[in-house]
Amino acid sequence: MALLRQWSGVTTAAYAVGMIHTLAISNYRSILDLVVSLGALNVVSGPNGAGKSNLYRALRLLAQTAQGGVVGALAREGGLDSSFWAGPEVLSAGMKSGAVPVEGGVRQKVQRLRLGFAGDDFGYSISLGLPAGGGLSWFSRDPEVKRECIWAGPYYRRAAALVDREGAIVKQRQGRSWVVVPEPVPTYDSLFAHVADPSSTPEVFHLRDRIQRFRFYDHFRTDRGAPARQPQLGTRTPVMHHDGRDVAAALRTIEEVGDVTALRATISDAFPGAVLRADQLGDGLFGLSFTQHGLLRPLSGAELSDGTLRYILWVVALLTPRPPEVMVLNEPETSLHPDLIPALGRLIRFAAERSQLWVITHSAALMHALDQADDVRHIPLQKTLGQTEVVGQRLLDTPAWYWPDVA
Repeated sequence: MALLRQWSGVTTAAYAVGMIHTLAISNYRSILDLVVSLGALNVVSGPNGAGKSNLYRALRLLAQTAQGGVVGALAREGGLDSSFWAGPEVLSAGMKSGAVPVEGGVRQKVQRLRLGFAGDDFGYSISLGLPAGGGLSWFSRDPEVKRECIWAGPYYRRAAALVDREGAIVKQRQGRSWVVVPEPVPTYDSLFAHVADPSSTPEVFHLRDRIQRFRFYDHFRTDRGAPARQPQLGTRTPVMHHDGRDVAAALRTIEEVGDVTALRATISDAFPGAVLRADQLGDGLFGLSFTQHGLLRPLSGAELSDGTLRYILWVVALLTPRPPEVMVLNEPETSLHPDLIPALGRLIRFAAERSQLWVITHSAALMHALDQADDVRHIPLQKTLGQTEVVGQRLLDTPAWYWPDVA
């Protein structure tokens, strides 16, 4: 990491105070029950169909709870019914060994989709299910929030619970007793949408703010009509849009208030002698200007190759002057020439000193480049009888985790 630290004189380790240490997912698509421990840099890998995309989607759903969009996000995925684990309620040891056939039976528990995470300071979980009965509403198949809980510490315990929501009723701990929040919360909303007063419920306010800052980047467009290739109206942009449409404005923001030394180093690392700049095109429009050794003029965004533009997009995204607590990168190696992978790995390792990163990847070369990070956790996935599992994870390797509605 010494080379990376030469890029900048800024020390960036304070974010680890609020780092997430455990992620838990239950009954979501191919994920029947998954609990993993996390580091500063988390690398998710596995063959096609192992469940990497489902893990990514689960992370997006978790982030949607603080945005007020988890119900809509599930609807766009086909509804809660199609999001539930499709296999038997329990995969027994006999089923896994092949001694007995995989068969369903009478369901013993009500189906719930559960998502949660925890750090050293706070933990959070949400449990979603279908409405009881039916009723006359056209929205009777919308998922409901059945249970939400915020607790102190790395895993849920009754004594550590701070805010507990069952159905529409939210309770907040005050000293040794519980106080019911006066206004009931609609079952189609997370408590984050209604109970986030920094004075009366600081835990809710704090966690909502943290989750809202989760950042996701997934498959930048680089085709001929991609927004990143076109001149765009420029305003100060400390956080690049997820599709890269404002890359030139975000680049200029880095040039004015960000880590210019790291910016120059990351470009030179991938393209020796090259210079990347934002360009003013008049009438408030910004564009890209990319100069390479041997060329008589700089190239515009419209002239860049797909791989070059994609690498530039990753540089601008990862060197943001406003680093988030959590950033998730889905297959960042897509469309990159193999020669660019080591430089991308060094860039990601540098960014992992400022944010907790998730990298979902197929690339063995990228995994090798990321192995040199100080705190890297590999999460290799596989499927057993349709269930996504972490390769080699045994009971004693699994972090402590208890769901509030089954604990």
